[in-house]
Amino acid sequence: MIVSDATPNLGGITESLGYVFKDKGLLEEAITHKSYYHENRETAHSNNERLEFLGDAVLGLLVVEYLFLQEKQYPESVLAKVKSYLVSETVLADIASSICLGKYLLLGKGEEATGGREKKSILADALESVIGAVYLDSGYENTKNIVLNFFKEKIDSAIQSGEFFDYKTELQEKTQLLFGILPEYKVIRQQGEEHKRIFTVAVYLNGEKLGTASGSRKKEAEALAAKKALEKIC
Repeated sequence: MIVSDATPNLGGITESLGYVFKDKGLLEEAITHKSYYHENRETAHSNNERLEFLGDAVLGLLVVEYLFLQEKQYPESVLAKVKSYLVSETVLADIASSICLGKYLLLGKGEEATGGREKKSILADALESVIGAVYLDSGYENTKNIVLNFFKEKIDSAIQSGEFFDYKTELQEKTQLLFGILPEYKVIRQQGEEHKRIFTVAVYLNGEKLGTASGSRKKEAEALAAKKALEKIC
């Protein structure tokens, strides 16, 4: 689909994915940002927006199917929250960065100059495009294996930590409604080396400690502390 000297060596992507495309044109389309396409109409015959649309739908189905088949039967509200979290721009961009997808993208000069290879929105869209391309190239089962290879740990972690659920917002809304005041979060302990730090956070309401929790990130610890506080005041 794309015949251009600018097309990068795609061996790194196939190695990271653990999948070799039968139709390399699909992969080339998946890494072509619209900014590159608009600047190179003679050589780039398409961009990745259609594949992104497809990949978004395929990814959503795969995530929901995995959650639906878990031994614990989660209600629809939980399924929706976990899915929304896992297909968020932040999570997708994080996975795209882990396979160095950014360095393979075909970008226009403007996007290149403004750090497009590291933009979360571009990385997230590109990952969805690659998922769409894999689906067209090899079908559902192969795509599921590849997606779960990257997402399973994040799915399990999200369920275990409750990171997908906005406990902080719910706590704020309840304390305002019931008591007319907002909760306050304080880091009461930090342990471990900088790259393996554990934060312990306590949440207070009008000076009274309602919950304490620990996590590898301050936001995670705050969310878990808020969850404990909700259990106490409900």
